[in-house]
Amino acid sequence: MTEAPPLEPGWWAQLASVFATPPIDRLRDFLRTELRSGKQLLPAKTDWFNAFAATPFDRVRVVILGQDPYPTPGHAHGLSFSVRRDVRPLPKSLVNIFQELADDLGIRNTSGDLTPWADQGVLLLNAVLTVPARQPAGHQNQGWELITDAAISALAAREKPVVFVLWGAAAQRKAALIAPHNHNQRHLIIQSPHPSPLSAYRGFFGSRPFSRINDFLQQHGEPPIDWRT
Repeated sequence: MTEAPPLEPGWWAQLASVFATPPIDRLRDFLRTELRSGKQLLPAKTDWFNAFAATPFDRVRVVILGQDPYPTPGHAHGLSFSVRRDVRPLPKSLVNIFQELADDLGIRNTSGDLTPWADQGVLLLNAVLTVPARQPAGHQNQGWELITDAAISALAAREKPVVFVLWGAAAQRKAALIAPHNHNQRHLIIQSPHPSPLSAYRGFFGSRPFSRINDFLQQHGEPPIDWRT
């Protein structure tokens, strides 16, 4: 991020002021230094803001919050939990997400590219938008969270109801950003353990998030998400 990012206009209206702050200047400097040192950053620079490009601000109906991109080269492309269409085998967390989807709605996906979800208003947002190859969480607490927290707060402040899906403790801490705006419970917050193999059996399986999302959307006059990829 060496200049103003190519954000969709609706997102830029919400986030431009954040990009003008000293902490984001420091993030820019940090990322430049990482790149100049020869580190491979994931996803590719052109995909850092892919979540915002794929799902414009005014079209967001659901947020599925991840932590940071997949650290395996060739996997991450800027959408949380999503991988490029040709990736095999799928990451284990995504395998578990698809297992729960099959148990919940009978849908059995084989492609791990979740772009069809994003196209329908599902913001697939990681809290941190870059990671060094093979170094999970390597860019946490460098400034990305200021941008993504502002995005979550902006969505929560809208009158239009949104479903926020918070899997795991790190995502669930973001509920504090939503609560001040969630008057009369107009937004739905779905919380469960993370779908990783370490925690999926502690309550992610059986949580039925996909049918709960669609029920909520339909109750508010919105079409359901077609979860097929």
